[in-house]
Amino acid sequence: MDSGIGLLAATAAVRRLRPDADLVLSLDPDGMPWGPRTPEDVTRRALDVAEAAAAHRPDALIIGCNTATVHSLPALRARLEPGIPVVGTVPAIKPAAAGGGPVAIWATPATTGSAYQRGLIEEFAAGVRVAEVPCWGLAEAVEQADEAAIDAAVAAAAALTPDDVTTVVLGCTHYELVAERIRAAVQRPDAAPLVLHGSAGAVAAQALRRLGELPAPEAPAEGTLTVLLSGRPGPLPAPALHYAEGRLLPATGPLADRS
Repeated sequence: MDSGIGLLAATAAVRRLRPDADLVLSLDPDGMPWGPRTPEDVTRRALDVAEAAAAHRPDALIIGCNTATVHSLPALRARLEPGIPVVGTVPAIKPAAAGGGPVAIWATPATTGSAYQRGLIEEFAAGVRVAEVPCWGLAEAVEQADEAAIDAAVAAAAALTPDDVTTVVLGCTHYELVAERIRAAVQRPDAAPLVLHGSAGAVAAQALRRLGELPAPEAPAEGTLTVLLSGRPGPLPAPALHYAEGRLLPATGPLADRS
């Protein structure tokens, strides 16, 4: 679940680990973006989106959104667990800081400088030089697959990123869809290869661990895909197919509803 196609990164990671898994993607096009909303409003919408997915009796629910995880994880777990394990998404600050830095955290303007992010930095990156970089308009540009807007937003954030940064945390799930463009924009000539840290792989693995499942890449690609748009069955949003993660999904199983 997510407000938009930011959930594609974690969805693709699950698909690669378990090609046989039946997937339900629950998005909220009527209410996105969630970032500017109040915490109470985010939680209300997240509960609605989660309950739409829960009606399909999933084995686990992944919150593919940092904002929803920050504001809504306790409410979602109270509503759905223990029947449906709920796995949240948080910025990969801990593994990024383990490399020693300097580290840049690319995040939405609402998250940058927030008490939540500062708390993660204090807990996991003490002693590491960390730059918080607000990425104005990047999530929205990725959501619309607007090439010019993506280029402009990535360039603006890269200009705010210190030259000596060795590691970048992708603090919004949308950013993982354009990770290589971010790498190209931040990588400095003659510097060591830039390290990027997203959350999708760890979140997918955690969801499978919660189920007691082991990855089975050899399984036949028979999983189905169901898409819910603010609770209504619908097609995978067209911009999703702009990204490799989105194109992976229809290729590995029939869409439950393309009308």
